[in-house]
Amino acid sequence: MVRWMRVKPYKLVIAAIAVLVPALVVPQYPLLAFSIGLVAFVMLQTTTRGETESWFTASWDFAKQIMPLLLVGVLVAGLLLGRPGAEGLIPSQWISGLVGGNSLWANLFASVVGAFMYFATLTEVPILQGLIGAGMGKGPALALLLAGPALSLPNMLVIRSVIGTRKTVAFVTLVVVMATISGLIFGSMATG
Repeated sequence: MVRWMRVKPYKLVIAAIAVLVPALVVPQYPLLAFSIGLVAFVMLQTTTRGETESWFTASWDFAKQIMPLLLVGVLVAGLLLGRPGAEGLIPSQWISGLVGGNSLWANLFASVVGAFMYFATLTEVPILQGLIGAGMGKGPALALLLAGPALSLPNMLVIRSVIGTRKTVAFVTLVVVMATISGLIFGSMATG
């Protein structure tokens, strides 16, 4: 940190002592030392001027943009999909009927749906958790997770404007096929 981030050595020593003391005094609570270390790291980042400060500021701005989307994603996934042991607005029979198990159809359907959906960063995690809790197989879950972040309808439109329709169709087809195959392989390994 001293060489790369230009942190003053005395600040690093103070931060190290602040982490070392609770780690030695109360070793049964490692989360305390970790939390102090995290706070110390943030303070070192914010009190060091230059590139480090701009990096931290950009990261903080990104976190402020993502957190509301993540919370909304969790709430919507919980509302639509429920939680394990409790039904949501979408019946779990529908989910298990479409993407339950590890069939070619379930993996292909999950890949195609994932390719056309738009997932805000990190919202795919609570959505998949809800789907798995409602009966989605592990293979289709991976297929959705692979195709979803790789593509979306807005993404396809932009790609088409840059490389043309034929190449876009080839790209989308490859993503869907590879996600389907990966889901089939993973699903067979997870169940067998």
